[in-house]
Amino acid sequence: MEPPKAMEIVVTLQDGEPINVPAPITVREALDRLQSNKQKKRTIAARANGQVVDLSRLLEIDTTLEPILIDTEDGLDILRHSAAHVMAQAVRDVFGTEVKVAIGPAIENGFYYDFLRDTPFSPEDFERIEQRMQEIADASQPFIRTELASDEAIALFERQDEKYKVELIRDLEAETVSLYRIGEFTDLCRGPHLPDTSFVKVFKLLRVAGAYWRGDEKNDVLQRIYGTAFFDPKALAKYLHDLEEAKKRDHRKLGRELELFTTQDHIGPGLILWQPKGAQLRRLIEDYWKDEHYRHDYELLYTPHIARQDLWKTSGHLDFYSENMYSPMDIDEIKYQLKPMNCPFHIGVYGTRKRSYREFPLRWCELGTVYRYERAGALHGLLRVRGFTQDDAHIFCRPDQLEEEIFNILNLNLHILQTFGFSDYDIYLSTRPEKYVGSDENWQRATEALKLALEKKGLAFMIDPGEGVFYGPKIDIKIKDVLGRSWQCSTIQVDFNLPERFEMTYTGADNAEHQPIMIHRALMGSLERFIGILIEHYAGVFPLWFAPVQARILNITDDQAAYCQQVYEQLRQAGVRIEKDVRNEKLNYKIREAQLAKIPYMLIVGDKEKESGTVTVRLRDGKNLPPVSVEEFARKVDEECRAGRGI
Repeated sequence: MEPPKAMEIVVTLQDGEPINVPAPITVREALDRLQSNKQKKRTIAARANGQVVDLSRLLEIDTTLEPILIDTEDGLDILRHSAAHVMAQAVRDVFGTEVKVAIGPAIENGFYYDFLRDTPFSPEDFERIEQRMQEIADASQPFIRTELASDEAIALFERQDEKYKVELIRDLEAETVSLYRIGEFTDLCRGPHLPDTSFVKVFKLLRVAGAYWRGDEKNDVLQRIYGTAFFDPKALAKYLHDLEEAKKRDHRKLGRELELFTTQDHIGPGLILWQPKGAQLRRLIEDYWKDEHYRHDYELLYTPHIARQDLWKTSGHLDFYSENMYSPMDIDEIKYQLKPMNCPFHIGVYGTRKRSYREFPLRWCELGTVYRYERAGALHGLLRVRGFTQDDAHIFCRPDQLEEEIFNILNLNLHILQTFGFSDYDIYLSTRPEKYVGSDENWQRATEALKLALEKKGLAFMIDPGEGVFYGPKIDIKIKDVLGRSWQCSTIQVDFNLPERFEMTYTGADNAEHQPIMIHRALMGSLERFIGILIEHYAGVFPLWFAPVQARILNITDDQAAYCQQVYEQLRQAGVRIEKDVRNEKLNYKIREAQLAKIPYMLIVGDKEKESGTVTVRLRDGKNLPPVSVEEFARKVDEECRAGRGI
């Protein structure tokens, strides 16, 4: 009698030839038959029929494999997730079971792990943890995956007194859960992970912060240790260099040093006080924004900061957005609320009279200040605030105008971003989510219009499936600063919801009533956030056209003080944003202070300049220009500003 034939399955590399292999077989063993030696060394995991799995996972059915290589985005994610486990193991090895472990995911640019420990972690603790992590990496400990029945896993973690793991498993309500073990440390985890710890050799612990368990203020306060990991030491060195550079560019630090803005707890967290120089910077941006919108056929609106609560019921904000809104106030026994959005007010302007199809498109813009509740722990300088000014606009148009209007918005959007120095960005087209309003036909038409406008503009974009807002699809633009960091700023959203809720209509060519299409659009997102990004992008060294102070006059001795005043008044009348420093201090000291203030031009005045009616121009980088007349300098500033604004 012949022995039973071994079961075989078909394994295929994506875009490769299929082969028959005995089953069960590990992913690693299957790939050994399909890959070159060079590819094998760079493979750390794989997608098996689309699911990301470890190399040790057993294959028992026909499978298409896609290797995941080091130095890819997926590879870095797996490395950092594995590094989080290594860090948790190291913390337990160094400090024992007094430390309780919570969760430890990979995040953008790194990883973190949350711990419960009575004593705060110190820089000296970081050194000990990193040393132990290195020892674990050098030991090449395998990541071993097992599956347990949930009740068995609960019993295991109860014996270890790991209450957070027990809570997580109970909330999963699954029959089985997967665990990963390295050395003596076992963690609840879906995976996947690296083949072993030897890959986790290039890492750095960065900082520790407080975090509530599961993000709930009523729960335990944990210590969150952040770190990062790379496959290449040079990549880590560059990342750490960029982190230091980011610290120097921190808009909160520069905002304080350059006297741009402040926040004060006794006034209210997340509420910005613009100081004179910051207010000047903001005014310059606002004036440019208004001028560009006028050139692009927009009309300006101004609307109130509060409205009756019923307005927000009609708009749906009380249903979908109430947790971000402030509590109502009683005025004449009627409830009012601070506005979180400007949209209903623009609809109010629309409704002042009947509209005809001949009027469209209507393009209305507003620098509208709105108020939204942010948790205290989320507030961050100008980037996350509780009161901010949106560079808002709403376009009301007919369906046949939709694609052209989106194209026009993109033109204006990219023009403004490029004028401020942002020419690198990622663009996302977000499509219909599971829960939505409006007909499938309208969604199809709107999504296609967004797509066609992007294609017509020749812009590369990524589809973000199901991430549209409930009322329509959208385009999001994430700009990249000089350090390559992404910032969400611009958004273009098609809305079917509000026109329906507010029963908006226009009279069409057929003399029947139709519903207009509404486009929500913000280019900068908010002035506060955009200015915060500008501060960090330029490290406070602003281009001349929107520098709050363009020049500072410095005298050498008191003999030139009167001439300095004369030059100051002449340039101020010519529109130059200028300061004067006529203190009885050494010139080098005054030059140094002007450089620290990042002022573009220093105008140095001595007896020679006083007699010739000129100024000697010094740049903030230390370079000196020949003496020029006051009129010539004013012309130079005007020409440079016009070029900067693209005029």
